[in-house]
Amino acid sequence: MPLPAIPRRVKIGDAAAFAGTTPRAIRHYHAIGLLAEPERGSDDRRRYGYDDMIRLLWIRKMADAGISLDDIRAAFKGTTGIEQSLARLEESLASEAAAIEAQRAAVHRLRGVGSPLGLLSPLVTGRLRDLPPGSLRSADLDTLLVTERIFGPLGAAIQADRFIVLATHPELRAEEDRLAEAEAALDDTVSPDDPRIEDLAAQRCDHETALAAAIERSGLDEAIDVLLDQEDERAGEEEEGAGMSVMQAIGKMPYDFSPARVRYEERVIELFHSADQDGDNPRIC
Repeated sequence: MPLPAIPRRVKIGDAAAFAGTTPRAIRHYHAIGLLAEPERGSDDRRRYGYDDMIRLLWIRKMADAGISLDDIRAAFKGTTGIEQSLARLEESLASEAAAIEAQRAAVHRLRGVGSPLGLLSPLVTGRLRDLPPGSLRSADLDTLLVTERIFGPLGAAIQADRFIVLATHPELRAEEDRLAEAEAALDDTVSPDDPRIEDLAAQRCDHETALAAAIERSGLDEAIDVLLDQEDERAGEEEEGAGMSVMQAIGKMPYDFSPARVRYEERVIELFHSADQDGDNPRIC
């Protein structure tokens, strides 16, 4: 069986097709000194031989592995330091692989849960996924999203207890809604010295105390204690992506509170602190 015609040299288009690249990329390799420019034929076109193709194939193999063109050039020159570059590349690829795996896990949770809850951390998703459909409101998810950003997954998992209790105690949910509506009414038309602020802050404290008591009765805090113990075991490990302190993060979240609302939030904190000092305040999340 006769062989097909075997060229001694090929044009740039054929070279690019065989190597799995483009003529434009090959011209770039020439421009940066990565691939020597072959002599042109009588038609003023480049002709690539066997050695050129071998070099081009190795360039493509290394580029496909993620090695930069500068490092490829260093490798061909035998320059010392390529090992360090490869080590950095391997570390970068490992980080990318971990990120992709985290994305796959998030998509899997999202499909399994069937709501944006699946995009939160597994700690939060695991605590809330068994709630009755519709019992977890969009605003609840928004709150958990912000809490997870500021305090991390453990903080959001702890806060999840209040939404479990709200979903299973209609009277507490009704009071939560009433207070939320009253808080929203503390707009710019209300003075920070309005006496209603003090009364509303006291009502919020009473409500949070009732929520904390319901959490304690339900035994939810026992599961949180397990999570806290696990977190203690991981103490000293730096959480990936942590770049802001809690106070920095809070200062970057635009709640657009009026002066009256800010004063109200301050009074709630002060009342909580006072009750805690007296030892009358159960765990409040």
